[in-house]
Amino acid sequence: MFHPLVIMTIGIVLVIGMIMWLRVNAFIALITAAMVVSLMAFEEDDSGKLRLASDAISRVAESFGGACGGIAIVIALAAVIGTCMMDSGAADRIVRAFMNVLGEKRSPWALMGSGYVLAVPVFFDTVFYLLVPLARSFYRRTGSRYLLCILAIAAGGAITHTLVPPTPGPLTMAANLGIDLGKMIIVGAIVALPAAIAGIITAGVMDRMFKIPMRDIPGHEDPEPIKDEDLPGLGVSLAPVVLPVIMIAIHTVTSTMSNSALLTEAEVRATAAGTTLEQQALDLIDTEKASGKSISRGDALKQIRATTLAAMDSPDTWTQASQYTEVIGNPNFALLISTAIAMFVYIRQRNPSKEDMAKVVETSLMSGGVIILITAGGSAFGGMLKVANVGTAIADLFGGSDVTGTMMLFLGFGIAALLKVAQGSSTAAMIITSSMMAGMIVGVEMPFDRVYLATAIGAGSLVGSWMNDSGFWIFAKMGGLTEREGLSTWTPMLVILGAVSMAMTLILATVMPLN
Repeated sequence: MFHPLVIMTIGIVLVIGMIMWLRVNAFIALITAAMVVSLMAFEEDDSGKLRLASDAISRVAESFGGACGGIAIVIALAAVIGTCMMDSGAADRIVRAFMNVLGEKRSPWALMGSGYVLAVPVFFDTVFYLLVPLARSFYRRTGSRYLLCILAIAAGGAITHTLVPPTPGPLTMAANLGIDLGKMIIVGAIVALPAAIAGIITAGVMDRMFKIPMRDIPGHEDPEPIKDEDLPGLGVSLAPVVLPVIMIAIHTVTSTMSNSALLTEAEVRATAAGTTLEQQALDLIDTEKASGKSISRGDALKQIRATTLAAMDSPDTWTQASQYTEVIGNPNFALLISTAIAMFVYIRQRNPSKEDMAKVVETSLMSGGVIILITAGGSAFGGMLKVANVGTAIADLFGGSDVTGTMMLFLGFGIAALLKVAQGSSTAAMIITSSMMAGMIVGVEMPFDRVYLATAIGAGSLVGSWMNDSGFWIFAKMGGLTEREGLSTWTPMLVILGAVSMAMTLILATVMPLN
């Protein structure tokens, strides 16, 4: 049988080679690699001999379908929300609100804040297209700080793009690692904020170092700004971004309080039975191990909570509330409500015909469909690496069961950074790394919540952006910079963003472990 690390190497070389050198679409590359890995992951028959798994191809399809079930609706709806916010002027209204509050002198901070907020539901390239004309307008008025402004946009947009759902990378990480989406949003935003601030400070230093002026962009004319009276109000403009976050966060709070109450009740019942909750968890882990399964202490406690809830005659208030918030806080439902609001604002502001409205939605869904295919394909590839026991092999390479805590965070950060440098896509780096790490943490007890593993991976996916990254070219070409200037500014700034995000992850995992 091929060694798991050899299988992993072949799979990664296939993905990188097909994308970078053969220019094959990322979805085709990931699915091809997933099938090759699955075929190489032999299984033992009853006599102990190795043979080709009969479900080697079907399990790729099953893994792909499972990933689609977790992320497809959210990504599709987020694509529609982003398009409607752009076309209705809602995104423009949010930007001008930041400008009005902070004033012209603090325009770079306003642009950073705008990118930070808008990159949650809107893809990075679209956010940059939207905000660059404002940076150019600022330079025309002041004659200075152009590089600071465009780097501020990049800092705000890039950091939430890699840490805060529903953008595809963070969303898939949450699904792969079994993280509550509300927790991923809240912790991702907390980790992202200091990094964004560090990014704008770095941008100020670079602006003084390089003195890059604004240049005309061949074939591109800055659009005429929309009049304030033609834009929607700030409240309805923010609603598609803020409302789903609130709905998901409410369920996160109620479910956390419910879990705490159930564990307290389980402890009481364990004491009455002459044992302890910890001992029950250990017994359950041993029982699962005897049947050939491996579960962590957290998974054991989750099963105990479910058993306790089933045995209770009258659940506590938090548990009852969580049963309702589980519906309204479901990400699919929350994003559907947000989509309805974004479409309503677009219809009210632009009064499109039914045909035009259908075209807007269809175009959005087509772009979202490509992202769904690539994202689910990456999850299928990661799932097959898990089948091939790659996670266990990596754990053994680093000392077996000792691979815990901060070492696990640095491992996730490092793998994501290597994949980012190799193939250019932060989203692909996040998807593949989180899929690999999901296999490694099975049965491993970490002293902090898995959400910090996700933010460490997201931080790593920022490091190493160069000419194979579409974000690099968007920044350089739309900003009017040369390739050398892009490598001197964009690339080191993203290293700063990744390093600060990783530092924040380590700090929060220590002082606020959440487990």
